[in-house]
Amino acid sequence: MCLVRHLTKIKRRLRDSIYESPVPASLFSPFALGALRLVNRVVMAPMSRNRADASGSAHALTAAYYAQRASAGLIVTEAAPVSPQARTHAGAPGLYESVHVAGWRQVTQAVHAAGGRVFAQLWHAGSAAGVGQPFAAQGAAACASVPAVIAQFTAAAHGAIEAGFDGVEIHAANGYLIDQFLRDGTNTRADAYGGPVENRLRLLREVLDAVALEWPEERIGVRLSPVNPYNGIKDSAPQATFGHVAAALGKRGLAYLHVDETAGEPFDWPAFRRRYPGVYIANGGYDLPRANAAIGSGYADLISFGALWLANPDLTARFRAGAPLNTPDRSTFYGGGERGYTDYPSLETPAR
Repeated sequence: MCLVRHLTKIKRRLRDSIYESPVPASLFSPFALGALRLVNRVVMAPMSRNRADASGSAHALTAAYYAQRASAGLIVTEAAPVSPQARTHAGAPGLYESVHVAGWRQVTQAVHAAGGRVFAQLWHAGSAAGVGQPFAAQGAAACASVPAVIAQFTAAAHGAIEAGFDGVEIHAANGYLIDQFLRDGTNTRADAYGGPVENRLRLLREVLDAVALEWPEERIGVRLSPVNPYNGIKDSAPQATFGHVAAALGKRGLAYLHVDETAGEPFDWPAFRRRYPGVYIANGGYDLPRANAAIGSGYADLISFGALWLANPDLTARFRAGAPLNTPDRSTFYGGGERGYTDYPSLETPAR
């Protein structure tokens, strides 16, 4: 066992001892995420809502939406584009102009006032934005573009500090730019960013190195989706590719690894999990019993939920009470105003 992994395990034991409980850990157990104390292990996953204002910014309604859900131990915001070229649609609230920083500051202030913790998810869509392909597939001639992308992530990370976030999550999942570099189905480069998995990992490493100049690593998370086929993404050997990625990330002092376990093909999740010794957030189809089992067994440290948070602003309270859950209205997931956004009833405020 390498020294780094050994020290990481010691650090985790010391961290967990701070919040020791006489009962086995569950979703409702507190958790120390570095220096951040989370009141529970229920995470709100990043989910696009496409409700930015005309300037491409978060606004007062965005702040109300996230504040309603501040009972989560941790909120990870919807994906925030790091540049105009990084976005796929106008409704995604950006994080690359001063007006965007001001908009997100409303969100962080509202979440903190409600007792919550919130990380910004930093996102470049790559080919999904119409600008990355053939960027991920290009060779040495495109290397000059890589520093520009890294600079965009760095600037957005600095903007997240100014906006008052508790940390940032690097979006390296779902067939977007970093994921396009990681998987050999899209990355056909013949330069230092293509070929062997270690080369395909290089962009993510360099983004993390740059963002770590703005944030301590214990405030930086990474999101992966090893076998989610979203945006037509694929890899010829995902178990080997992402096992290597997990092991490499495990040598850093990151806040967490956040993994979409949605499976487009067979995948050995326990084997993958064993490659990463740090804090692990599991995501993908979890319900309350399965989530508690994953935490109780030590498989996961935290569990993130997606659509359940959309329809249940008090999801944690409903879980605790064993109360019925609201059904999400898919027709209101993207775009619009209050309807399907901030008007879902809570247990304390029933439907009118």
